[in-house]
Amino acid sequence: MSKLPVISGRECVTALQRAGFRVRRQKGSHIVMQKDEPYQVVAVPNHKTLKPGTLRGIIKDAGLTVEEFQALL
Repeated sequence: MSKLPVISGRECVTALQRAGFRVRRQKGSHIVMQKDEPYQVVAVPNHKTLKPGTLRGIIKDAGLTVEEFQALL
């Protein structure tokens, strides 16, 4: 397993936008992102740093591997 980077929620949103996601809405500190083809929805907490388990879950929900995600950063 690859080592996850320590990033903020905003950096994660930027990387997901590069992967084709768009910001759908925001409620409180959570940003909901959506991709149409294939349809996927991912919620990203807008925190200063994301915990490794949270980040790994976001990457999994986005249908990416850790290596693919790191390339988007």
